[in-house]
This record gives sequence, structure tokens and C-alpha cells, in this order.
Amino acid sequence: MPFGTLDRTPPPFFRQGPSALTKLALCSALALLLMVADARFHVMQPARAALALVLQPVQRLLLAPVDAWETAGDYLRGTKRAMAAEDLARRQLAQQAERLSRAEALQAENDRLRKLLVLQPALSVASIAAEVLFEAPDPFSRRVVIDRGATQGVSAGSPVINEAGVLGQVTRVYPLSSEVTLLTDKDAAIPLLNARTQMRNVAIGRADGSGMELRFLAANADVKVGDLMTTSGLDGVYPPGLPVAKVAVVERRGDSSFAQVLLAPIAQPDSARHVLVLQPLDRHVAAKREAEVAAAAEAASAAETKAAVRAAKKAERAEKAAAKASGAAP
Repeated sequence: MPFGTLDRTPPPFFRQGPSALTKLALCSALALLLMVADARFHVMQPARAALALVLQPVQRLLLAPVDAWETAGDYLRGTKRAMAAEDLARRQLAQQAERLSRAEALQAENDRLRKLLVLQPALSVASIAAEVLFEAPDPFSRRVVIDRGATQGVSAGSPVINEAGVLGQVTRVYPLSSEVTLLTDKDAAIPLLNARTQMRNVAIGRADGSGMELRFLAANADVKVGDLMTTSGLDGVYPPGLPVAKVAVVERRGDSSFAQVLLAPIAQPDSARHVLVLQPLDRHVAAKREAEVAAAAEAASAAETKAAVRAAKKAERAEKAAAKASGAAP
């Protein structure tokens, strides 16, 4: 057979499509387009919510061996440790009873002062109990996932606290779970009030996630190590008076007009297991005002109805008196 008549096309096994560099460029452009679209228009939020809903049973299933191992470890610790814990609990209970009696006396005195000054009673903010499932697998942020979501009434922006103080704020809500951004996250901010000096400032999470700091604080500001920082309530989100952090480091340098103040959060997220999700203060106030307006409208409607009934009865009595007078005239 002449060589010119041979088929020189490569067999299908050796045929290649686009080059690896072309595939890399297309995938990179697609990834960049998806990131920009999600950041600007939140196009991936429904998919993220659906994925979180689908993975919820899987997450629960994966946490089952850990919970079982912890339960077995607690069971096998022994009687000696249980007796020591009981003794410590009894001592702490006696201390708490003393503190409770003093707190009740102070609360009664505070209530009397509020009545004398015609002040509004302290706000009672609605709360939802939740449990921390795990930390979000993101090395560049400080977030935890709780087992309450939109189905249970959790909304974005709700404060999250535990028995020690403020933990953070709900930033993402899914049907059955929510993500809580901790105060130590680099993007977290919270308005604070110094309980000793009543000075207001804003705390920002540090970039390394180790704590918080007060920025743009004057070098001669009255702040000391150990000062308690509480929520000021000026942002309309956090109720006032909740403990947040204590001043850990105060550094004043001569070459700077600002002091470097580092804060240590009171509520430790690593040991938080059960938390409370509070209703934002502005929404609580708005709901209270709506309830007051509805009650006032209902009272006004009832008063109008009562006045109309009285007028009808009065007119009926007048008609009866006129009929009686006309009957007696002949």
C-alpha cells in the first residue's frame, strides 16, 4: 500500500480537547464571577440555605459518636470526682444564696426608686434557648453554629448571650440552624459602656481573633486594667447593661495620641454550650409600641361603642317620656 494513502489522523484515544491552561483560565473566571455575584447580589444564598438544610441530618449524625464518647467519659469518671463536684456545688450554692438575697434587696430598692422617678420598668426582651453545635470551618473568621433557625423565630442581627455575658450576633439564618459571629471576629463591632466611668466607646475584634480592642481612645482617657465593659444599648440591638469584656492591657506611648486598650471577653466561646438568642432591642420596642397602639385603638373603639349605646338608651327613654306625655294630654 502506498504511504500517501495511509490515514494519519490520531486515533480517538490520543485526541485531546482544550489545553490545561485554557481549562484553568475558564474555571478561574467562573469562580471569580460566582464570588462577585454572591458578594453583590447574594445569588448563592438560596443554594447555601438548601445545602445547610440537607446537611443538617448529616451533621447531627456525625456529632452522635462525639456525644456518645463524651457521655461514656462522664459516666466512667468515678465516684470520687462526683463527690468532690457535689461538695463544690454545695459551697457555690451557699454563696449564690447570699448573693441572691442581696440582689433581691437591691432590686426592690431599684423598683421603688423607679416608681418615685416615674421611670419605665426595665425591658423584658424575648429570648430563644439554643445549643451550640460546632464551630464554623472557616480559618479566617470566628463563628459558631447553633441549632435554632428561621423556623424557631431566629432573625439576622439578634444578640446571643450565655450565663457569663455577650457572645456575639446572628449573621446568617438557615431554616433549622444559624451562624453566630463572635465578638472576637475581625469584622465584629459592639458599642460599650465603662461601668466605672460611664464612658462610651466601640470595641472591634482583633485580626488574630484573640480578643477585642478599643480604637481611637485618647491617651489621657480614664481607663484602667480590670474595668468592666457592658453594652450601652445605643445601637438598638443589644439591651443595655449586659457584661461584655474586661480591660486586659492599657498601653500609653509618648509618640502616639491614642492609647492601645485590649479587652478580654467575659463569655468564652470555647466553653459555651447553651446560649440565649435575644430579640433585637429596636424590634422589641417596635413590637411593644404596636401592641400599645392596638390596645389604645381597641379601648377607643370600646369607648365609642359604649357612648353610642348610652345615647341610644337616652333617646329611647326620651321617646317613651314623650309618648307618655302625649297619651296623658287628652
